[in-house]
This record gives sequence, structure tokens and C-alpha cells, in this order.
Amino acid sequence: MHNAFFDYLKKFSSEPLSDEEKALIRRIFIPSKLRKRQFLLQAGDQCKYFAFIVKGAMRMYSVDDGGVEHIVRLGIEDWWMGDRESFVEFTPSRYHIDAWEHCELLNVTLEGTLELQEKIPAFCTMKMKLDERNMMANNRRLTSTISSLADKRYTDLAECYPELIERFPQHIIASYLGINKDTLSRVKRQHNLK
Repeated sequence: MHNAFFDYLKKFSSEPLSDEEKALIRRIFIPSKLRKRQFLLQAGDQCKYFAFIVKGAMRMYSVDDGGVEHIVRLGIEDWWMGDRESFVEFTPSRYHIDAWEHCELLNVTLEGTLELQEKIPAFCTMKMKLDERNMMANNRRLTSTISSLADKRYTDLAECYPELIERFPQHIIASYLGINKDTLSRVKRQHNLK
């Protein structure tokens, strides 16, 4: 499983990892597996691990007082999943994170993350670039949610992340976009006619 992460890290640095760096990564990242619908995190618990998804698909969501799920984040291979606020602030999470498909993960603690940032330049570069991308993606999504119509939201998702539309069912995509299933069906029909 760790080899998948070594390959992923190459995208962020032209310098190859040393044997010592690989050994440190193997020591710090804890391999795990989740069955479909098994939780990585439940609301009310502290997020003790951030997970690198080696294989599978996951979702992060909240549940309102009426029992309705609201998808905050989706993740597939080579993506990260965790509640950053809970992870960094040591607070109870507001979110559930579960496996939508069977998953193979590499989990890292906050202490492990800090050690890797200190000792492996490629990891530090990766984290910095991912933080930048995450901030930009969150800003785009927020702007889209508050100012774009449903068809524009769907089109943007289909253009930026077509693999999410292929991997997750319509009701999950609708929740992620902040629309209902009927609206998504109409939008998809219109999108397919173009």
C-alpha cells in the first residue's frame, strides 16, 4: 500500500525519496481497510487520523435534525479524507466519514504529519500545495453554491471531477451539489442533450 503513496508523492517533488524517508513513511502511515458503509469517523468523535485513499471511495457528511444527510466532501483514490478542524483542534467532529466502496487507506496522526513535514521536504511541499488547492476548491465551491444555478453546479462538477459522477449514485451527487434528486435528474437530461 505504501508504494501507492510513494508514487503519489512523486507528483510534488522531482527529488526521489531516500530509503530512510521511505522507512519513516512506512513507520508513520498505518495501513487499514474499511468495508462499504464502515465508518472512519462518526460525529461527536475526535478525528485522530487523516486518511490517504489508496483504493475505494468515501464520503464526509453531516446529518440534520430531520435525519437528512448533507454531503460535504467526496473522495476517491489519491485523495485525502478527514475532518481537518477536529484533527487539528482536538475537538469533536460534526461529521461522519464512511466508505462508499470497500477502501484501503493509509492513516496518519497529527504528530506523524508534523514529523513528516519536518523530515521529508517532498511531504512538506505536497502538504503546502494541497492546502493551496484545497483553499481554492473550497472558495470555488462556496461561490458556486451561493451564486450558481443547479445546471452550472452540475456542469462544473462534471468538467472538473467526472470520476465522482461515475463513482457515486445520483442521490449522493445531488446532496453534494445542494440540490434534490429530481432537480439533478432534470439537469442531467438537459446536460446530455447538449
